[in-house]
Formats: sequence, C-alpha cells, structure tokens
Amino acid sequence: MSGGGTPLHPLRLSVTAKPLVFGGKAIARHLGKTGIPDWSIAETWECSDVDGAVATVTGGPLAGRTLRQVVTDHPEELMGAGWSGRHFPVLTKFIDATGSLPVHLHADDEAARRLEGQRNGKTEAWHVLAAAPGATALCGVKEGVDDAGLRAALEAQDFDRVLRRLPVRPGETIYVPGGTPHSFGPDTLVYEIEQTSDIQRHVMRWEMEDGSPVGDDRFAFNLDMFMRQVKPDSRPEFTPGLKIAAGDDVERTFLCAGPYFALERWRAGTAAPLRRSFATAQILSNVGAPVHVRAGEFREELGRAETLLLPAALGEAEITGPADVLFGYLPDLERDVAAPLVQAGYPRRVIATLGEGMEDPQSGL
Repeated sequence: MSGGGTPLHPLRLSVTAKPLVFGGKAIARHLGKTGIPDWSIAETWECSDVDGAVATVTGGPLAGRTLRQVVTDHPEELMGAGWSGRHFPVLTKFIDATGSLPVHLHADDEAARRLEGQRNGKTEAWHVLAAAPGATALCGVKEGVDDAGLRAALEAQDFDRVLRRLPVRPGETIYVPGGTPHSFGPDTLVYEIEQTSDIQRHVMRWEMEDGSPVGDDRFAFNLDMFMRQVKPDSRPEFTPGLKIAAGDDVERTFLCAGPYFALERWRAGTAAPLRRSFATAQILSNVGAPVHVRAGEFREELGRAETLLLPAALGEAEITGPADVLFGYLPDLERDVAAPLVQAGYPRRVIATLGEGMEDPQSGL
C-alpha cells in the first residue's frame, strides 16, 4: 500500500454538470439522477480528472482530496500493481442528447500531441441507454469520399452527403477511435466512456456551449484542424456486446474494449448478490434501481444514476440484486477481456468487434 497507510474505501466523487445547448432533462427524469441543477443538462461527468473539471472525493477518510491527488498519493492501491501515472486515465459521463450534438471529432494520441499540444487524444465509446424510435447517429466518413468532397460538404453543412448515418438502438454500444467524425441525437441518452481529455474540433456554425454564432475566421480554423485530424477510413459499427454467465441469475455483457478502457454491463435478476473481482480500478455506475454495495468494510446504498470509484486494492465488490450496473475500467486486455470471452467460447474475430487491440491470435488464448 502506498501513500501513508490510509486504506482506500470506495470513493464517491463530485459530479460536473454541463448545460450545453443540446441537453434536456432526461438524466434526471429518465435515469432518476438527483443533486443536479433543475435546468437543461447535456452531460454529467461522473468520474473526471480533466483539467478544469477534476472530481473531488465527497466522503470518507479522503474527503476533500481531488481525484488527481488520490492517483498521486495511492497509485498502485487505486489503479493496480505496476501503475505509474499522474492522471486518472478514464473519463465517464451520462449524456442527454435531447437535441443533436455538433458534428465533431477528437484527435487521436499522435494528432493531440502534434497539433493540439495535449498529452493524449480521446478515443471514446457510447453505450445507448435510451433512444426514440428512428434515432440515428453520424459516425465515420462514407466510402469513396475524398478530402475535397469532405471539406466542401462540411463547409456547406451538408453532413449526410459525406458521413455515415447509423440506426441507434437501446442496449447497443459503439467504440469510436480518435479521428472519427461523429454526432448523435436527438432523443438519445448514452453512457460515454473515454480517455481523460476534453479535446475536440467541431465544424458547426454555432457554439455548443450557448448556441452563439461561430465567425468565419474561427470556422475556417476549426475546419482546417478537423481536416488535419480526421481519419476517413474509420467506420465503426454499433454492437450488442458479448454475454457470458456470471453465476445464477447474473448476466455479464462486455460492451466494448480497447487499450484505453473497457465497459461491462452486469444485470442480476433476483435478490442474490452480484459479485465482481477485479485487479484495476472500477468505475461503478448504477443505471437501474438503487442497490447496496459492499466492498471491504464499506456498505452503502448506490442510488439511481450514481457512481462509485472502486480502488483496485479492494479486489472484490458485492452488489445486492436486482441490479443493473456498469463497470468501466482500464483493462489488461488479455486478462480482463480476452481470457473470459475465449473461455466462454467466443472466437478472436468476434472478440475483436468490441473495439481494438484484441486481434492477435498468437497469445495462446
């Protein structure tokens, strides 16, 4: 144990609420989240170490410390054996796209360092919690579109001419590598997991913070940067995830996985407890009815749309059923994702559809 001997309990973190123009009230009204402002909210940042929006521990022996301080003071106890780093690497959000998000992209790691002066880019994934019939998302450039055609369509704001429009269904997930143009909404509610970053370039004539117009010079700069960062061959697809049994009446679904994060959804249909073992920090978000969480000596209720950060040193958590929860984490892809799925009978080519980094069949699994 590092950091002076204070054992880490599950951490409740402060939440940042973002009132962007595409938001509504679905996070409170549909998910049942409390403690957020009673106006249109587009995003709640559930676990964040982003500069300017670093979460603070709100209870327990580390109350008042920032997540970044906890990472610094307890690196291996929080993150797992061998961890070294100055920032918590995973960001999670609830996003209410009552309106449509701007068409935008996030740089990948290389472009972030080369063009934006940032330490990393932002690969992300969206898990759809609710969507109206007929809901769609824009994601990736259509085949056959060249740079000149893409730029001309973006200048004209004619997005459907050059971007793929995909159907959106509740329960499905899409892994979106950095450099992929995208948007979703309206009438879509998602849980988003991503690299810790707020980097982005959008190509709209309005600002997503307040809807104010973007001037010609700023628009031209944004478009230039967008075109320098876009990956036109990135065409991800929504997937239903890969299910395995995790005990009587407990279903475990791998929703997405890659080198930056993995996300799972666990459902328990009865009062029998759901038990999860882990070797890396877990972001536990409740998307169902209130549950009770036990981890070490910690025993507390986790309400609707609330989040706990479970330090790696705890090793196990037990959640009373019925339950419907998400676990997000920084994975060892072989140990945490590939191995249990191969054991359950999934071939590598199917496992690879969850994201990236699991295509190599020479691992012996």
